[in-house]
Amino acid sequence: MHHPFRLNTLAAAIALMSPGVWADNTSNAPMMDEVSVTATREERPTADVPQSIAVVGKATLEQKKMFNIKEALQEVPGVLIDSKNGGFDARLIIRGAGLKAPYGIREIMVLRDGVPMTDPDSFTRLDFIDTQDIERIEIAKGPGNLFAAGSAGGAIQIISKSVFDTGGNSARIGLGNMGTQNYHLRHGVVGEKHAFAVTATHRTMENDWRAWNEFDTTQVSLKHGWMLNDQDVLESELSYAEANMQLPGGMDATQFKSFRDTGRQTGTSSAWEHSGRYSKVWFFNSRLEIERGDVTFKPRFYYNTWYHNHPVTGIINETAEWVSNIGTDLEMNWRHTGGTLVGGLTVRKENIPDSRKYEYRDVRTSGTGRILATLSDAKGDLAEIDKGSSLLTALYAQESWRPAKDWIVDVGLRYDVIHIEETANELRSYNYSTGKYVTGSGIQKTDKTFRLPAPKLAISYKLTPQLTAFGVIAQAGQIPSTGEISSNPDLQAPVSRNIEFGLKGRSQDWQFDASVYFTKVKDEIVQINTGGTTEYANAGKTDKKGAELSASVQLGHGFEFGGHYAYSDYTYDSFSEPVRVGMTTTNQDRAGNQLPFVPKQQYGTFIGWKSPTGWRARLAANSWGEYYLDNANSEKYSGWNWVMNLSVGYEKGQHALMLNLDNLTDRRYAAEVKKDTSGVITYTAAAPRQVMLTYRYAFK
Repeated sequence: MHHPFRLNTLAAAIALMSPGVWADNTSNAPMMDEVSVTATREERPTADVPQSIAVVGKATLEQKKMFNIKEALQEVPGVLIDSKNGGFDARLIIRGAGLKAPYGIREIMVLRDGVPMTDPDSFTRLDFIDTQDIERIEIAKGPGNLFAAGSAGGAIQIISKSVFDTGGNSARIGLGNMGTQNYHLRHGVVGEKHAFAVTATHRTMENDWRAWNEFDTTQVSLKHGWMLNDQDVLESELSYAEANMQLPGGMDATQFKSFRDTGRQTGTSSAWEHSGRYSKVWFFNSRLEIERGDVTFKPRFYYNTWYHNHPVTGIINETAEWVSNIGTDLEMNWRHTGGTLVGGLTVRKENIPDSRKYEYRDVRTSGTGRILATLSDAKGDLAEIDKGSSLLTALYAQESWRPAKDWIVDVGLRYDVIHIEETANELRSYNYSTGKYVTGSGIQKTDKTFRLPAPKLAISYKLTPQLTAFGVIAQAGQIPSTGEISSNPDLQAPVSRNIEFGLKGRSQDWQFDASVYFTKVKDEIVQINTGGTTEYANAGKTDKKGAELSASVQLGHGFEFGGHYAYSDYTYDSFSEPVRVGMTTTNQDRAGNQLPFVPKQQYGTFIGWKSPTGWRARLAANSWGEYYLDNANSEKYSGWNWVMNLSVGYEKGQHALMLNLDNLTDRRYAAEVKKDTSGVITYTAAAPRQVMLTYRYAFK
């Protein structure tokens, strides 16, 4: 009794390019190419995917403490990721996409086992993803992805441990500094036709090096797999998550200097000292796979409902009634003589029946009444009542034609239609000029429809058994979020057009991926920071040019060495930025300026070792080059160099120990520096050295 798709995928996930299988104590086992399904909705070795794609496999993930997906993705060129508190608050940018988001993930599609985590209006939360239950992560960069609904930055797919894999059954306990604790249990059974797996995780960090920086989450899931026959399988999952996260404020220059001197942040320059996100999420999904000859049908159904309390700058957000997301994806795969045809339909709807905003109740004010600081995150007077919905419908198709043995030609199209409705009754609002709450603007209605075609033509050609060249031309549109449209109803949907060429090498002793790309973006949505408030506007055009390289080589005796490099040259071709001085707003020409925050150079290296006696170690060092702080390019931050992470582990039988030391040399630097149009510079501190020891017991 077997299922080809599931078992093949599982086998591919076990054969990983990172050190994991060792022939003897003098040489490494041959490297195996990863298998990807994210870029094309078809299982392929990454060498045969005519697009930039990276896969972070099981062996690499096992050497991370995995409190946050940052730990898995920070060595991927072209991917910029960081976290304020080590929880689920990752800020993620792929080739400049996602730059506009001050919190959460925008412009990038995030999936888990083929099921979207991203809302129809393009916003992604990570609070209900159990990072302890990840088998591998696939990152497909740039436009032209069949999974990426209204997302120009590409797609990230998180593959969880299969319900049919009892090799993942284990108990794990981790303890570290900063009040770090991790408890994880997974146990499953596989019968002749049915499989069950229960997963429970609790993570917490006190982060006592900085005030208002605690994080905890508790997640429980039940998975079920049903082998209907030799070809068909039904998998379902029900999960619940509670997550609590305090979001610390930034610092001014004096406070940042104190942090660099002491390693502790004792204060914040922000008046809003009690920001956070506290959520509860139920999530259900069911995936059926039916195979009949050369045709495979893959219907998916998913539903999640969530509540949150989310204090932010000036206001406290709360869902008076739970928000619901429901959707389906009906995919068909036909393997024919000339290649493979993939097509399908996606429908997703989010409903927000009653969302409310409140003033902060406890504040400290000046003699003029300006709010100087919050004293708690307690709710005050009701400020706004919102309700709304967003509906995404999409058709997609791709022909993967194989005209000859060494050629693959992908011709595809995805067409997304997104309809957004919202009614907001603003009773009170926070005025950034006066620093006070004032009478709101009353009832405002939003009713917008965006139609976003995303065509792609991609070609790969195997030059030799080890080398494959590829080229791709693709376009994708980006869905503006509901909040962005509310702040600026005239926003247009950005359109990205990308041309990319690359070379991939695969050998038993080495691997590399190299690419250059040229992306033109029309109506890019940019973030404008004006006196403490965040606004959004369309830049006329932006021009993104870049090059990326990642490589690794086996050195023998259990050693592997590798590194990555990304060069990013992103400029505004035309952009007139609104700048507010006092009560007056003027437009400033930013044409020719670099986009802020994105460093021109990002690079890193690693060396790993594994012994047949059970010992292993991995040392990695990462760097971000300098970048501009604002659209005006008035000032630069120097970035940071060679921040090192070390892991040392030992495994014997059913027992394993792993010691993780992140930021090994205790570098004190800023994870982000930004400057608003009034000239105020804010520093967000990166975490100092973090130490964690984890014990894992594998059940037989």
